[in-house]
Amino acid sequence: MRAWQVQELGEPLAVLREVDAPTPEPGPGQLTVRTLATAANFPDVLMCRGLYQVKPDLPFTPGVELCGEVVALGEGVEGFTVGQRVLGGSALPHGGFAEYAVLNAAQAFPAPASLDDAQASSLFIGYQTGWFGLHRRAHLQAGETLLVHAAAGGVGSAAIQLGKAAGATVIGVVGGPEKAEVARALGADVVVDRRTEDFVQVVKAETGGRGADVIYDPVGGDTYQRSTKCIAFEGRILVVGFAGGTIQEAALNHALIKNYSIVGLHWGLYNAHDPAAVQQCHAELTALADQGLVNPLVSERLPFDAVPDGLQRLGDGTTVGRVVYQAAP
Repeated sequence: MRAWQVQELGEPLAVLREVDAPTPEPGPGQLTVRTLATAANFPDVLMCRGLYQVKPDLPFTPGVELCGEVVALGEGVEGFTVGQRVLGGSALPHGGFAEYAVLNAAQAFPAPASLDDAQASSLFIGYQTGWFGLHRRAHLQAGETLLVHAAAGGVGSAAIQLGKAAGATVIGVVGGPEKAEVARALGADVVVDRRTEDFVQVVKAETGGRGADVIYDPVGGDTYQRSTKCIAFEGRILVVGFAGGTIQEAALNHALIKNYSIVGLHWGLYNAHDPAAVQQCHAELTALADQGLVNPLVSERLPFDAVPDGLQRLGDGTTVGRVVYQAAP
């Protein structure tokens, strides 16, 4: 099979090599799938660079989120059938940037019929992160104001749609006019271009000085520090990640004085601590997709040969919307 492999660490465009690899066999509790579409994610870039917390042995095929057609079931797998269309997280080293990939059955789910392959491949990481963050951790309520940073990215774009589906007013922060258009298309009520506007001032103006009830922050660093200046009384700041490259320190005296909560989210832990909630999450996301309330915005559908370039542009921060490798029909 054709596969993109990382054989040494570095920038995706430099280190991804196309190889002819054996079709992987599923281990116990796993599925082998024919890859239909694989969404590019920032962890794929970080793994190429050797900077992610998960460090697969070399060589490996990245592509942590995909949609595929089941072709083989491993020992002990129940609830799936050969030919079924599924989505979920890959079992490295057999990631989704190949003609065939492997998924752990515990992280595989039926793909909603209402979404095409590229959209379904984008429903796992960003949308499950958003669902657990907004509903389980921050308890977002209808009528509240949600501020989303990196609102045109994979995680932020999902948070916009989930926030709107929950009845919140959503303010999205992006970097540049193209990304602003993406945030608007996703349904953000207010869009702030951080290159030309101060999101703190915009949030205060839009909320009559009260601030945002929930702030969804996958960026960290100075973005987090400035967010504390526009958080509402009894607001919740969701710490989702540190895409900005700096892990901030929280001033707990400030949280005390302003009566807000700093809430961490490690979405992956739910697979170990509350797998029933993960199943519930997927069921609710499927229902929202069927109602048209969540719809991953795929801006680029890449052929196989363009995978390294697409991953590199994602790592460089120049992509907008979701970038997806889609297999030829």
